[in-house]
Amino acid sequence: MQTIALIAHDKKKEEMLEFVEQHIDLLKGCHLIATNTTGTRIKEKYGIDVETMMSGPLGGDQQIGAKVATGEVDYVIFLRDPLTSQPHEPDINALLRLCDVHNVPLATNRTSGHIMLKYVAIENTVASD
Repeated sequence: MQTIALIAHDKKKEEMLEFVEQHIDLLKGCHLIATNTTGTRIKEKYGIDVETMMSGPLGGDQQIGAKVATGEVDYVIFLRDPLTSQPHEPDINALLRLCDVHNVPLATNRTSGHIMLKYVAIENTVASD
């Protein structure tokens, strides 16, 4: 089972919920982890299991980064708000860097997330054949 991390800045939370709804069938078959608020909102709205970390500013980005570094995360979808300054920007940059260092695919906007999940769907189909 593939593990997908879902993270969304405050102004992108609704967009993440819409994104999850579009891909709900695929995501139900994956192990999902998320920062606290994002994961809680996904669980409440769609009733799917999401392992939640701390809130991003409280260390959730770093917790997910640790899972990336130890090979526990296969994909990261991080809907970032590039127009708002984030107080935990160093943590965000560290997570992005870890994805690059460990060659973990990272989508930072909705379109790249759709492309990533199309790839995941293809991989799942090939694996089941």
